[in-house]
Amino acid sequence: MAEIAEPPSRRQQRRAQHLDISRAQLLDAAEEVFGAKGYYATTLKEIADLAEFSVGSVYSFFDNKGDLFGQVFLRRGAEIVDAMAAAIDAGGTPVEQLHRLVDAEVGFFRAHPHFARLFLRSSNLVLPRPGDDDRDDPQNARFHEAMGLHADLFRRGQRSGDLRAGDPEVLARLLSGMVTAFQAIDVDAGAAAGDGTTNGASLGTLHGIVEDAFVP
Repeated sequence: MAEIAEPPSRRQQRRAQHLDISRAQLLDAAEEVFGAKGYYATTLKEIADLAEFSVGSVYSFFDNKGDLFGQVFLRRGAEIVDAMAAAIDAGGTPVEQLHRLVDAEVGFFRAHPHFARLFLRSSNLVLPRPGDDDRDDPQNARFHEAMGLHADLFRRGQRSGDLRAGDPEVLARLLSGMVTAFQAIDVDAGAAAGDGTTNGASLGTLHGIVEDAFVP
């Protein structure tokens, strides 16, 4: 008969919570420094200093700089895919879902401006090229999951006659490209404002372009 594992003690629970908080603080610091300087110009010491950790402590959580960089994307990738899925699951017509999806993606990057800058700086490092399908890579898998949400929405909209005809996979890429281009303008406008925000570009303009492009 298998033994029933004892629940963790309060001390063990406190230690686990402390480790989770420390790891999140390092990820936040990495996101900020990588976003400001890019992957190659960033050092682990800069990240550790910002998080008020020693460099040795970083290695308690991450194998190396590359692992830390990847974990930043894995964390935010999971969050943005969840936000996208929630926007679609809220119901309504395919056109309404399309606009909510745009709001969710732009809103996510506005809520995480350091990651927005990191994403734009590093997209050539982390996004698969068209035709790549290495879903064993967790970062690529998240990207394909996001594109799958886009493509599935286009398929439903095409069946109902609400969204334009065309290869759903191609339309998914086009929508993603529009949102990414808007994010680049949005981040630049926020930086020009000097207040750390990213609310300088008109989201209404993006919605109008999306409507013209994808609604027959």
